[in-house]
Amino acid sequence: MKVSVDLDTCDGNGVCMSLCHEVFEVREDGLHVLQEEPGSQLRRELKAAEVSCPTQAITVKD
Repeated sequence: MKVSVDLDTCDGNGVCMSLCHEVFEVREDGLHVLQEEPGSQLRRELKAAEVSCPTQAITVKD
């Protein structure tokens, strides 16, 4: 799986981090992707983060 985030669109609200803290972390300086290619065991959480992102900044590809 491949995770990408459009950092120009991301507003750092933390929804993704609350759904998948293994991959996303919001810090004072913005969003950080901790794993750009996480394992398939996080598929459900990543897809939830993708569809729940209010700015649609997250893309998850298999």
